[in-house]
Amino acid sequence: MIEPNPKADLLRYLQEARDALVWKLDGLSEYDIRRPLTPTGTNLLGLVKHVAGIELGYLGDTFGRPFFDGEPPFWWYTEESEANSDMWATTDESRELIVGLYRQAWEHSDSTIATLPLDAIGHVPWWPEERREVTLHHIVVRVLSDTQRHAGHADIVRELLDGSVGYVQGKDNLPPEDQAWWEEYRSRLERVAREADS
Repeated sequence: MIEPNPKADLLRYLQEARDALVWKLDGLSEYDIRRPLTPTGTNLLGLVKHVAGIELGYLGDTFGRPFFDGEPPFWWYTEESEANSDMWATTDESRELIVGLYRQAWEHSDSTIATLPLDAIGHVPWWPEERREVTLHHIVVRVLSDTQRHAGHADIVRELLDGSVGYVQGKDNLPPEDQAWWEEYRSRLERVAREADS
């Protein structure tokens, strides 16, 4: 019989999402990883920076385990920080710096998860007072959900950049068809959409 291990399950899926998100940067230029491809500026490196902040806040500060010893970086979630400053990287913030911060966030988060029981109580200081008290389980599920969501954004942004697709490296989760099949498939979907609209 398989013994349930909720922490291991949560960490496995969280790590898959983390790996998928970082993998979307591979092989791209500095321009392409920073390039805003939606009207709201969604870009690959910004997604990684944002999710690093999500982990450090929710799985650090919420449980009294802050990551930053002194002053947090300028983009950290404060009243003084510019809106959306966690969603893009400045020219001084290299790919290595952002990805390195994200990997440090993983270690910090994993330590929190390993150290505390899933029913440990934390407080989310930026939430409304009546909702601030949370369990570690609740927060891990939230971080996992957020990371998967942003990995999906990254998947679409990467496909728009160079046509690369895939859930994780070596596993694209798509039918093994050639480019001609995909072009016909997309054309068929376009026809159906137009017919449905008329």
